Amino acid sequence: MNSVKIAVLDLYEGEANEGMRCIRQIVEHFKLDHKLDLTYQQFDVRLKKEIPDLTFDAYISSGGPGSPLTSEGSDWEKNYFGLMDSIRQHNSQHPFDKKHVFLICHSLQLFCRYYSYAIVQKRKSPAFGVMTVHKTKAGKNEPLLKNLPDPFYSVDSRDYQIISPREEKIWSGGGQILCIEKERPHVGLERAVMAIRFDEAMIGTQFHPEADSEGMYNHLVQDKRKAEVIAKHGEKKYYQMLQYLNEPDKIKLTYKTVIPGFLRMALYSRMNPVLL
Repeated sequence: MNSVKIAVLDLYEGEANEGMRCIRQIVEHFKLDHKLDLTYQQFDVRLKKEIPDLTFDAYISSGGPGSPLTSEGSDWEKNYFGLMDSIRQHNSQHPFDKKHVFLICHSLQLFCRYYSYAIVQKRKSPAFGVMTVHKTKAGKNEPLLKNLPDPFYSVDSRDYQIISPREEKIWSGGGQILCIEKERPHVGLERAVMAIRFDEAMIGTQFHPEADSEGMYNHLVQDKRKAEVIAKHGEKKYYQMLQYLNEPDKIKLTYKTVIPGFLRMALYSRMNPVLL
């Protein structure tokens, strides 16, 4: 069996978070579950301007704080999109040995803004909590989502959103819009895009599929977060979110399904098919 290498791109800029712990945990569990000769390396993209080379098989790019708009032109962004350009070029030249990329929340916002796939804008109010994510027709056929119900549950944590996707551009590259946020008939606003597959090797989600019950519980019980959720959704919804964390068909299912599925698809050619 060949060895495999994963690059984990940390975009949290040194801010305390549960996201990186969850990503590392998923990769470690994947390694053990599939008995792989797997190594991974974490890169501090924003603070230390670290960036991986093209020797990795798959790249997981995290969420992060702040605006995905104001960092345009920064040194770290130039390095980041230099990598993404190199991956895209490599994939076009090596169709049978592609590098796979998974973009989470802030990373997806940056990607859509930089490559003009959609409009990225600040929300009228932050989205935070355990929310439903709704599949499009294409999403119902997406391999990474096939074992999830429609709608499914995931963690939503964002001040910005992706709207008005340039669907023809996405389609022309072999991509599809996979998920959108829940319908809000009482709100006269466009539903935000929650997941996009850009091609067979690159995919991103606005929600946080890496989030586990432990990390989300630690967030929700903080006084500030509790007050924010109750102010926006009510006390009943808040305690319902806490309950959802323990139910196997909600956050736990999304955690076990999406990124592990991405790793299986990304590393298929290097894994023993018997293990899949």
